[in-house]
Amino acid sequence: MLEKTTNSKGHKTAIAFGHVLRELRLKRKLTQEQLSFKCGVARAYISQLELGNQLPSLDTMLALSRGLEVPIGYLTVLLDEKLKEISVKQ
Repeated sequence: MLEKTTNSKGHKTAIAFGHVLRELRLKRKLTQEQLSFKCGVARAYISQLELGNQLPSLDTMLALSRGLEVPIGYLTVLLDEKLKEISVKQ
């Protein structure tokens, strides 16, 4: 569940995933605590994900997608789009 980001590629992915997660959570008007309850992932871990300090495991991504009520594939599409956006800015 806890995958520290160590290389620059992993760090970019973690930051991009954090942006996607936060945007989806806010779009659904959920607090971190509410999302935590819905998906069974600790609030502190959701915070670390949103800050880009951690990369989620596949199991965690599945739990988050269920809590956010979106298909896991939608999360990966948004992540890919965010990574492209970050690459263009650099």
